[in-house]
Amino acid sequence: MKLHPNAKTTPHSRALVVRRVQHEGWTQAEAAEAAGVSVRTVAKWIDRFRNDGYPGLVDRSSAPRRSPHRTPRRLVRRIEQLRRRRLTAERIASALRMALSTVSGILKRIGLGRLRSLEPKIEPIRYERSRPGELLHIDTKKLGRIAGVGHQMHGDRSRRARGVGWEFAHVCIDDATRLAYVEILPNERAESAVPFLRRAVAWFKRKSVRIEQLMNDNGPAYLSRDHAELCRELGIHHIRTRPYTPRTNGKAERFIGTMIREWAYARPYRSSRLRQQALAPWIRQYNHTRPHRGLARSTPAQRLRDLR
Repeated sequence: MKLHPNAKTTPHSRALVVRRVQHEGWTQAEAAEAAGVSVRTVAKWIDRFRNDGYPGLVDRSSAPRRSPHRTPRRLVRRIEQLRRRRLTAERIASALRMALSTVSGILKRIGLGRLRSLEPKIEPIRYERSRPGELLHIDTKKLGRIAGVGHQMHGDRSRRARGVGWEFAHVCIDDATRLAYVEILPNERAESAVPFLRRAVAWFKRKSVRIEQLMNDNGPAYLSRDHAELCRELGIHHIRTRPYTPRTNGKAERFIGTMIREWAYARPYRSSRLRQQALAPWIRQYNHTRPHRGLARSTPAQRLRDLR
């Protein structure tokens, strides 16, 4: 059963209203006030129940019963055929002598609004390196600086803090163990990304993990001369993801999703400083006590011990 998105009541509560009026002696006005609806609505439910029983209390489609101006199905099928030959909406509209807005609306309705919808879905390539440090994933996440609680918590998008700015979570994930290292930095330029990589490599080294390969996207910081020189200095082979294919760096993407859910939006922070202070305890929990589904419920720290 699918309720209308604007419905105030359910079929069960409507049946309760009908019972109150028909069997418990309530007036329609009293039942309407209790249910928070109009007397006219109560009368409508009683009439539907009288004619159709309980099924009459289920929401009916709000679509018109007849649509004389609706595009014929054969024409919709023709639009789909042309789209699958990779014609643009403009060319389809011209070929069929139809309004572009009509063709665009139909393409959107049948799920072909974008040409890339025709591309076959590629399953993500799942892999896992066998040695700690064999491959390190790096990525960044843009975070709005906090000046009071945001709409993710209070739900009101109209209350905006102007000119607060941004900060960036720089993230490192070891492919074999999922061990994570994160810093909050003022930008994602080379001046921040390159020193971050040096500190991350040193952090893993203190855990007896030597980084052999590094994977990140094609952001300007990772294409910079300083970044290339640091990789050479540290003896790290740099692998870049294919353009517009973030799935190849999926472990970093999934970690960022977890981090945002469990740390950044987990509770209402009053300031960026308080949010940043909560990061280190969360990272410790992630690395040492939080079971990881991709590691058969082990923690990254446990996985590191097992692979040594």
